[in-house]
Amino acid sequence: MTDTQAPETAGTNPHAPAPAGVRTAADVVTPELVARLTKGVAGSGRTAGHTPFTGEKLADLPESTPEDVRGAFEAARAAQAAWARTPVRRRAAVLLRFHDLLLERQAEVLDLVQLETGKARLHAHEEVQAVAVAARHYGRRAATYLRPRRHAGAVPGLTRTVELRHPRGVVGQIAPWNYPLELSVGDALPAFAAGNAVVMKPDTETCLTALWARDLLIEAGLPDGVFQVVLGEGPVVGPELVAHADYVSFTGSTRTGREVAVGAAARLIGASLELGGKNAMLVLDDADVEKAAAGAVRACFSSAGQLCISIERLYVHESIADAFLERFTSRTRAMRLGAFLAYGADMGSLAGERQLKTVERHVQDAVAKGARVLAGGVARPDVGPFFFEPTVLDGVDDSMAVCGEETFGPVVSVHRFTTDDEAVERANATPYGLNASVWTGSARRGLDIAARLRTGTVNVNEGYAPAYGSVQSPMGGMKDSGLGRRHGSEGILKYTEAQTVAHQRLLPMAPSLGMTDEKYAALMTTSLKLMKALRFS
Repeated sequence: MTDTQAPETAGTNPHAPAPAGVRTAADVVTPELVARLTKGVAGSGRTAGHTPFTGEKLADLPESTPEDVRGAFEAARAAQAAWARTPVRRRAAVLLRFHDLLLERQAEVLDLVQLETGKARLHAHEEVQAVAVAARHYGRRAATYLRPRRHAGAVPGLTRTVELRHPRGVVGQIAPWNYPLELSVGDALPAFAAGNAVVMKPDTETCLTALWARDLLIEAGLPDGVFQVVLGEGPVVGPELVAHADYVSFTGSTRTGREVAVGAAARLIGASLELGGKNAMLVLDDADVEKAAAGAVRACFSSAGQLCISIERLYVHESIADAFLERFTSRTRAMRLGAFLAYGADMGSLAGERQLKTVERHVQDAVAKGARVLAGGVARPDVGPFFFEPTVLDGVDDSMAVCGEETFGPVVSVHRFTTDDEAVERANATPYGLNASVWTGSARRGLDIAARLRTGTVNVNEGYAPAYGSVQSPMGGMKDSGLGRRHGSEGILKYTEAQTVAHQRLLPMAPSLGMTDEKYAALMTTSLKLMKALRFS
């Protein structure tokens, strides 16, 4: 790949035509659907959602005030007490019924996800997969995670100790626009299984998806008062939600996450925060370049790069860089762009003007400072107002905004390295630590490199899906990428308060039976030494 080849590669991604008979926004978002989904959403004001495919308005929506948020919490608290008394297996059964309904009616929500986010249908289906897996997991495992647990007591034989798990109460959830099904109801499912109510603020532009999921959960048996939704601008509704919640779940930018953390800390309530990322993919010298190139396309350009765990930095060993880039850029330039409600497009749109401007700024700044465009690099208004071609940049350095800032779009920077130590050091040289990817022909080498990367998840020979889809394992960020984890035991236990109940039998934890203080202290000293010798933990 030579420098002179780069400029001619831009603007080559084909525009995939819509298949015949494809539904339109008017076919999907009918007044009847909007009225049904927004029933019970309080709001004296009015706002609207739009589709990135055309920029046109999708629906008029109620806009909640701070008073509406307080009312939603009051309603949620009134419903939560009875829900918490419902046996955990009955609560979990709601998730399993929801799982079946979601898969049966997935076409409905795929249309909504596409219309609200602009993503390709296959990428929208990733959300269906993720939510179904989470519903199945917590539907099957919630009772196990939440069951009372016996622990060793202070005095063997005399102290019986049990750990109980109680719901926190009402969880306040702030969900982002980029994955409106998975990052809304997907995070709420374990909270419901643990016996909580949820007051959710989805992004206004993607709220129909979250409201559809709420409607489906109620059909599956969730009491409607347990799941409240409020709509409105983040600076207005968000602080009010944090001010009334018993726990906060937030997914979004690092900047806003810090504000949420400050609000939660002021009230001494817990919070889980999944924030930004500048994720790296390492292609080692023994990697299969064909598979790595195909994997890089998935890792970098799924959902037009608007995925917290997608790859924005690509480190390739110098010995295979030319062969890898030839395959990677060829695949990238062949990606089909499309704005239709059907399978067939390889990539969809950016979510809106703000994202498009960020992508254009990063690419233009990099090129002005000497970076080379190996593929893409241009907007595609012929496809839709916010489309931008999947873009590969070479020659990126620290002076360029794209190097350190999160782009959150279909742009990846290529860097070459000579040793594994160099690759690890450069991959870790960021304030973020959300996800990483390692490609190698050696499983042992891949696992060794993975353990040295300071990220919450690492995928070997894939970009992001295996770690995220392994729902028994925790998923979240290190450093500026957040606090707390979703999935696995941590993903449900964070929505609970732990309580220890200790039952002391026969003798008190104090001098008794005529003992002096000195004799009691000597007895306890001997007992402590004996328990260590007998390997009590």
